[in-house]
This record gives sequence, structure tokens and C-alpha cells, in this order.
Amino acid sequence: MTQPGLKIEEVIKDVVTVIIGILFCGFALKGFLVPNSFFDGGVTGISLLLHELYHFNIAYVIIAANIPFIIMGMFQVNKSFALKTLACVIGLGLCLQFIEYPVITSDKLLVSIFGGVFMGLGVGLSIRGGCALDGIEILALYTLKRSSFTISEIILGINIIIFLIAAVELGLPTALYSILTYYTASRTITFVIDGLEEYTAVNIISGQSEIIKEKLVMELGRGITIYKGERGFMKESFDVHQPVDIIFTVVTRLEVRRLKNLVHRIDPKAFVFTNSIKEAAGGVLKKKVRDH
Repeated sequence: MTQPGLKIEEVIKDVVTVIIGILFCGFALKGFLVPNSFFDGGVTGISLLLHELYHFNIAYVIIAANIPFIIMGMFQVNKSFALKTLACVIGLGLCLQFIEYPVITSDKLLVSIFGGVFMGLGVGLSIRGGCALDGIEILALYTLKRSSFTISEIILGINIIIFLIAAVELGLPTALYSILTYYTASRTITFVIDGLEEYTAVNIISGQSEIIKEKLVMELGRGITIYKGERGFMKESFDVHQPVDIIFTVVTRLEVRRLKNLVHRIDPKAFVFTNSIKEAAGGVLKKKVRDH
């Protein structure tokens, strides 16, 4: 009986998240970007460019421009994702058509920064709600399977074309400010999706591994995993090596500096390397975040 209730709560949470995302995107477009002839990247950027060059209604253009990518998403992702994205895009179109947002400012720097921030908030929230307000990622997935380029390279290439057209048709300053808008939006999207709790994987190789293991668990409250390895293999003494415990743990990015300081106090020569993790769940992660 509990599980269906949880599913309904999750659906309501997703719907509310997406609606808030749509409202933020509408605010970014009508309060900042459209009145000042600024652009973003992706399908939204294409829609804004068509609106500016041919004076099409922005609400209709955004829906029409996303339809081919939504159809593509039905095959590249799944039907549920495509239908949710379609509803999301139609919601944005209705928002742009019927909600009268105030024009906030005509200052180019403020428009490029805060237009990007609100656009990033909207797109990020829609992604957290399980759909997309921009079909560029779907196109990237489609192209990825047919080329050797990465998704990031494909998206970058598409956006370069958009900004080059904007530079030719509307002037270089507008294109440059729009690039700043796109950068701000992309960084905001990353922050909304990953949040302050973006996780970092940490690997530690040290001759003092026993002490470090105890400190990580007892002082930082981290869960650890141990790999068995060997250290040494220096150029001047290649045959000299000894077994070592390689410590692996996951912390939030706010805890990385504290962990490195702790390891350095124990063993200044310890080898520590990190890499970002897009998503992590389980273990003692959430517990420690709440404790902090």
C-alpha cells in the first residue's frame, strides 16, 4: 500500500518541478532574451534566431522546432520521455503565449548573465523532473551513434553554427553576449542537476594507509573500499616494491579540502587523486550530508 503512495508523491513532485522550470524559462525568454534580441544555445537558440530573423511567434517556433527532436527521442530514449517532453514544450509555448512577463532590463551584461541564470534554472529543473525543454541532447544522442564525436563535441559544434549565424546576421557583439548567456545557462543547469552535493571520488595511495583508513571512518564518517596494490617501481629502484592498500572513498565536493588536509597531516607524500561523480546513492553519503 505504501509503494503506490510513494509513486504518486514522486509524480506530483516531478510535475511541480517541471512547472516551476517552465515558468523560469518563460521568465528568462520574455523578461530578458527576446526583448533584447539575445540568444541561447541548442533548439532554444535556433528558435530565438528564427524569431529574430523572420519575426515568427516565439511560442509557436519553440514548439515546432522541438517536435522533430521529440519524435527522435521516442526512438533514442523511450516513448514516456518523449511524451513528457512534448507536454513540457507545449507548456512552455502556452506560458510564452499567455503570461505577460515584465521586461526586466535592457543592460546587455545583466541580460546575458541573468537571462542565462533563469534559463539554466528552468532547463535544469525540467531535467530533474524527467523531461527536457530543449531537444539538442536528443540530437546529440542520435548523432553519437553515427559518428566518433562525443555528446559534448556535437552540442558544441551545433552551438558554434548558431552563434556564427547570429554574428553574421545580427552583429558580433550580440553573438558574443549570447555566448555568455549560453555559458551562464549551462553552468546553472549543472548546478541545478548536481547541486552542492556533487560527489567526488577520492583515491589515496600511502604507506600510512592503516592510519588514514581509521581517520576516514572514525573522524569523517566516510565509507571506504580497499583495493590491493603494489607501490614502488621507481626508475632508480624498479625491483623494489611492496604491497599497499589503495583507499577509495566518496565525499561531497565541500568535503574534499578537509579530506586532503587530513591525509596530508598523516602522510605528506601520499598520492591523492580525485574525479567527479555525476550521481551516487546508498551507503553513508546522505547521512553525513545531513550531519554537516
